[in-house]
Amino acid sequence: MIHVIAIITAKPGKRDEILGHFRANVPAVKAEKGCIEYGATIDAEGMGSFQTRFGPDTFVVVEKWESPEALKAHAAAPHMAAYAAKTKEHIASRVIHVLSPT
Repeated sequence: MIHVIAIITAKPGKRDEILGHFRANVPAVKAEKGCIEYGATIDAEGMGSFQTRFGPDTFVVVEKWESPEALKAHAAAPHMAAYAAKTKEHIASRVIHVLSPT
């Protein structure tokens, strides 16, 4: 199994617009062969002082894939290229961590 943590920071005030495109793309991603989990997360409220917040312009995509090949196919999927084209002007930064369980 492969885990992916993608940290997406939008240009100021654009996170909700990006998330709208993300949500519209989720059904196509979840239908991909090898997709176990795929969803966007934002800072939880009321967690106290121990929490390190990402802030109002950032969301984190949490993914699980059956194999590296499934993840590579996902990255090359036409619906991902379409999502990227719709959102690229609104993204300030994107950091993707690909992890293996120990």
